[in-house]
Amino acid sequence: MIFGDFVTAEAEGAVLAHSIRLADGNLPKGHVLGRIDLDRLAAADIGRITAARIEPGDLMENQAAERLAQAIAPDHLTFSEAATGRVNVHSAVDGLFVASRAAVDRLNCVDPAITLACLADHVPVRRGDMVATFKIIPLAVSGEKVAAGVDILKQTTVFEVKPFQPHAVSLVATELPSLKTSVMDKTARILSQRLQLAGSTLEREERVAHRAPAVAEAIDHALRAADPLSKLVIVFGASAVIDTGDVIPAAIRLAGGEVIQVGMPVDPGNLLVLGKVGDVYVVGAPGCARSPKENGFDWVLDRILAGEKPTQQEISGMGVGGLLMEIQSRPRPRDIAVKPAAQISVAIVLLAAGKASRMGEGGPHKLLAEFDGIPLVRRSAATALASGAAAVVTVTGHRRREIEQALADLPVERVHNPDYASGMASSLVAGVGAPATQRADGVLVMLADMPGVTSDDLKTLIAAFRKANGQAIVRAVSRGKRGNPVILPRTVFDAVMRLEGDVGARHIIETAGLPVVDVDIGDAAHLDVDTPEAVLAAGGILKG
Repeated sequence: MIFGDFVTAEAEGAVLAHSIRLADGNLPKGHVLGRIDLDRLAAADIGRITAARIEPGDLMENQAAERLAQAIAPDHLTFSEAATGRVNVHSAVDGLFVASRAAVDRLNCVDPAITLACLADHVPVRRGDMVATFKIIPLAVSGEKVAAGVDILKQTTVFEVKPFQPHAVSLVATELPSLKTSVMDKTARILSQRLQLAGSTLEREERVAHRAPAVAEAIDHALRAADPLSKLVIVFGASAVIDTGDVIPAAIRLAGGEVIQVGMPVDPGNLLVLGKVGDVYVVGAPGCARSPKENGFDWVLDRILAGEKPTQQEISGMGVGGLLMEIQSRPRPRDIAVKPAAQISVAIVLLAAGKASRMGEGGPHKLLAEFDGIPLVRRSAATALASGAAAVVTVTGHRRREIEQALADLPVERVHNPDYASGMASSLVAGVGAPATQRADGVLVMLADMPGVTSDDLKTLIAAFRKANGQAIVRAVSRGKRGNPVILPRTVFDAVMRLEGDVGARHIIETAGLPVVDVDIGDAAHLDVDTPEAVLAAGGILKG
């Protein structure tokens, strides 16, 4: 390719390097100039242009990007159409993105005109996440260089997504007087949430004394259980492992297994134990894994759930990048392609699990109060259904039986949150973790105690989300003051799944780095009925 400044009259067949605005319309960048184009340029008194002359053997930017992308095995991946010399690659499944840095570097060294950027090695991804992008820098590139790049891509697996494989997981937890039962309950709940993201389930839990024989017996029970899926055993010790002869490593050996590694160069996560009994991995979780924050346990767990077989050498090689500080929630690399608005799906999570403590001890339940003869929770669910959302998931908790009875015969998915007393975060986690929600591009979080919100309000919020290509947070406001409901894009779902305590998604909204679109829906954005007086003032009749 010859790039430079050309006399307009001699530029037929050249490719424009920059767009040119003319009185009768524009000539875009990348346009191949024909005789009519030259006449138009001459009429506009443009005597010289910046362009590229394509030489024999050159490939145009889109053609070159397509050839490189086509050299990647398409398993579990989807590819965008080439545009402006770029092909974006997305994951077609929930899984683990794996890349060979050496192979990526080899490709990027072929010619500066050819580039491949991708996620870091061994990063968990969700279906639809962008994992890599091919970009051709100039308007055209040597066909020989592209062929050399294709050879590299075909010779080795440069990158891939390994789908998470559902496992039946058994939890063995050891007990000491110093460890509160509430801590053990929380541990099981957080582990279940971790597994849910990868499509696995916590099948059973056994709590035993903090002694090697008791743990070994519990491991044996887990291995003998009839499970239709691949097995995985996770042991949480009441006391940290400090030696290869400590309780958990000793228990793995007593159960007839081998200890692969004690300790790992990832902090937090140093005190992990990895072993196997037969073909089943046994992971001694570090204490930091009782928290939902990322730690070394996640790195090992993700590999196992994706079908990999972690080795001592691999774990020992995790030190670079293994210092994990507070990791802010942020979206995946953006997809520059615009998705048709009609294909952007929104699920509604209706939160109806709270204790209604402000209604008074033993008082009537606000969600059972009737508005126009209809229980408020049913009215809210019907409003959600009338919005045209892809799915409606109702999270129940306090007085579950009565709330579900009020929802009888409505086509909503019901998710019970047994931990509702811990605060709103657990209900958000339960709702966002529901299968119907996980399939959506966004989740509209709706409080069930807001009688003023209408289906038209929800439709307006969803339309704003679709207009933003599903890449923004959409929030209801009234006269500039933030309120509810709010729509969260799938890029922050993982951050939601790690929430704890009596908190909502406000921190995620403020730190996600995503644009926030405010939609004024009037006073309805602030009207919730938390007290008997508020119910009556809003036109409700106390019941239940």
